[in-house]
Amino acid sequence: MPETEDGGPAPAEAQNVHMVDARTLRGLAHPLRLRLLNALREFGPATASGLADRLGESSGATSYHLRQLASYGFVEDAPERGKGRERWWRAVHRGTAFNTDRFLSHPDPEVRGAVGVVLHEIAGNHAQELNTWIGTMREWPEEWQHGWDISDFKVRLTPDLSTELILKIHELIESYRGRVPEGTEGSAVVRSHVHFFPRPTE
Repeated sequence: MPETEDGGPAPAEAQNVHMVDARTLRGLAHPLRLRLLNALREFGPATASGLADRLGESSGATSYHLRQLASYGFVEDAPERGKGRERWWRAVHRGTAFNTDRFLSHPDPEVRGAVGVVLHEIAGNHAQELNTWIGTMREWPEEWQHGWDISDFKVRLTPDLSTELILKIHELIESYRGRVPEGTEGSAVVRSHVHFFPRPTE
């Protein structure tokens, strides 16, 4: 079952989603690189210094890790944005997907460790995004006070039924993509996190 960051049930190529392999997983398995990639995907092209300001990092660190991301095919130059010596970067793909089953059982311990780094960073990023919303929700128009949700559910399922439910939820979310044109008054990009995992019953 693919674990995705802004992915979904459609084939990855159709969604411009990068399917990670063992080599590119190693390149992604660094907290700052994941944050840089997420920032470029969410906010669009930026310079290393602009990303440094946004993320509270040094421009030397962001510049180095952007070059590393580029060497693994995650980011590329955005020359149409550059002025003078400024180097602008953009994300190559809309999202990332990878098969955790294959990587968690991989014979190379470095690969198994890398997938753990990526998954923990994604989980931490989700928690940070939700906490940021909770801390700033009063700054949003009143209509948005009713347009968000934080819920959890417990349902007894088999692994097959859990996979089926995950795919149905992904399909439902994808069915809303493109329904609201960019720039529509009162609209915003809505972030959704989907977490499914078994819990012990004793």
